[in-house]
Amino acid sequence: MGQLKTTQSTAVAKVSAAQEAVQQYLTFLLSGEMYAVGILNVKEIIEYGQLTEIPMMPAFIRGVINLRGSVVPVIDLAARFGGQQTAVSRRTCIVIIELTGSGNSAEDRHDVGVVVDAVSEVLEVSSADIEPPPAFGANIRADFIDGMGKIAGKFVIILNIQRVLSIDEIAQLATLKEHGTEAAAEAA
Repeated sequence: MGQLKTTQSTAVAKVSAAQEAVQQYLTFLLSGEMYAVGILNVKEIIEYGQLTEIPMMPAFIRGVINLRGSVVPVIDLAARFGGQQTAVSRRTCIVIIELTGSGNSAEDRHDVGVVVDAVSEVLEVSSADIEPPPAFGANIRADFIDGMGKIAGKFVIILNIQRVLSIDEIAQLATLKEHGTEAAAEAA
């Protein structure tokens, strides 16, 4: 009887560990590549439109939108990764991502919109099916990649969305652009 109870406990522990190891990801297309972000970061998905452009911003900052009275910056991921701006089509949408700072207070939470070519689906991926990011060969910075998910024989790039949308780094890049524009104006 003791042997059976131990075996049952072990089986329950293994099932619990397996359930914890599976995470859900929202997958989307961007410049012909499939990417994924943790579903817990995704607040909502909205139709592309009604952007207000902001002058003197880096090319990857498309502008801002009014989301139920809140100003939400919109980042073009393709441009953020060093490519061309996303061409808007009828499937283009904005994924609203909630970023959290170092604390858990409401002031430490920021919503950022990201422009994607098309949203695909929500997938469950086991941690056993996630490989470490490649050291080279990816079209984006290695620190932007959390891992490579193996899904149906293909790889999906799982993004470290906190790093990709780092408010501090984006602000620094915007400041550099602003100072670069001022320096160019002074030189002329």
